[in-house]
Amino acid sequence: MAKQFEGELERVSEYTWRIPANTAEGMLTEGIVFSDDVLMEDLVNDAAMGQVANVACLPGIVGHSMAMPDCHYGYGFPIGGVAAFDVEDGIISPGGVGYDINCGVRLVRSNLTEADLHGRIDELTNRIFSDIPSGVGGKGKLRLNEKSLRRALTKGAGWAVSEGYGSENDLDVTEENGCLGGADPDALSDRAITRGQPQLGTVGSGNHFLEIQRVDQIYDDESAARMGIEATGQVVIMVHTGSRGLGYQVCDDSLQPMQRAANKYGIELPDRQLACAPVQSREGEQYYAAMACAANYGWCNRQVITHWMREAFERVLGASSGELGLEMVYDVAHNVAKFEDHQVAGDARRLCVHRKGATRAFGPGREEVPARYRDIGQPVIVPGDMGTASYLLAGTQTAMDLTFGSTAHGAGRVMSRTQALKAQHSNQVASKLAEQGIVVRAAGKKTLAEEAPEAYKDVDRVVGVCAGVGISRLIARMTPMAVVKG
Repeated sequence: MAKQFEGELERVSEYTWRIPANTAEGMLTEGIVFSDDVLMEDLVNDAAMGQVANVACLPGIVGHSMAMPDCHYGYGFPIGGVAAFDVEDGIISPGGVGYDINCGVRLVRSNLTEADLHGRIDELTNRIFSDIPSGVGGKGKLRLNEKSLRRALTKGAGWAVSEGYGSENDLDVTEENGCLGGADPDALSDRAITRGQPQLGTVGSGNHFLEIQRVDQIYDDESAARMGIEATGQVVIMVHTGSRGLGYQVCDDSLQPMQRAANKYGIELPDRQLACAPVQSREGEQYYAAMACAANYGWCNRQVITHWMREAFERVLGASSGELGLEMVYDVAHNVAKFEDHQVAGDARRLCVHRKGATRAFGPGREEVPARYRDIGQPVIVPGDMGTASYLLAGTQTAMDLTFGSTAHGAGRVMSRTQALKAQHSNQVASKLAEQGIVVRAAGKKTLAEEAPEAYKDVDRVVGVCAGVGISRLIARMTPMAVVKG
């Protein structure tokens, strides 16, 4: 059982708290937690705060060990944790990425309004549920041989587009253009390859979903219009999934070799789950090459799903994707480690930035941001969970200055899945959603209870903290019309 945090949290400002560097033996820097008073009521009793302190002990850390407002206990790093390490004397850690490598979310806008789907939403949801496999261990409609899978692992979403799943326009508005460099399929185990072959184009289970949403509120008309969001009542679609069994296997395969590497290089770990290796070691490079494969699988997976989602809309509504305006707004990852250049104390530094349950939020002017958004900041997508709102935001210069261009990734859990199952039955959750007018389809009987809105933090508060700190700014709010769960 995780040990409850016993240190002190010092308030710095309305939304910022500090874990002093003398809180735990071996800390090399402070911990910084972004939260409001209400969210902090849960965090003070969460072992995740101890994990923030533990991450601050890792060699080569630059800046602070940080926790976003959706933070909660995870494996190694807290979920919602951000930390950057110097590429020359720092480390890379699977615990700082997680098991669901490149779990991420993409938003697709449309020309449709809520009224256009009146009387069609059930049919549309059924078609999506039928056409896009979901659930634990779900197998997709694609049957890749190993040669094709290896190309997908190397090229990411670009492989899907080359096979007819979407267009180059989709890649232009995908983080890293849907492909993380340095991927090497030879770094993967046979088990990872085997798990990856049947699952491309599947949603999976847990908090993964497809949602048909309505735009509920627009906060910045100009930036929203640039992102294709034009009016309240407009229909958008959100895709939230990751690298499935392949990503899980990559993480699992890395843990023992990384533990041996930590011993080999004399790295003292405050927690075995923080097993790591120097970035420039053979073990560090091997993990990165495998992780990049899983990241590319995640982008490829969302690309294929998006194509099938568009086809479902076309079949039900009798119009082409172009006529329906089903265009990508953006796609962001929230479980990945990446090499990035950042300003640190006035100097340019090459860093390995770990974002575990955190989203990149690059501000205006960064060349990594698509040209169409470069002057307003990278789009940021923060999903809620069944029955709650989701948000479209934009990255800021404040995020570049404070968090290495990072912000929250979602609502963040306050109940374990076991606790959520005990709290209410799936039928109760389905009834509550139906009362809100939300159509729900789920592959697993337990999923609705496990993923009930009450199991998560208040996403409105989470986003409010991000906006209050200034690490992302509000563009639009969306609420669900229909949900497809694993």
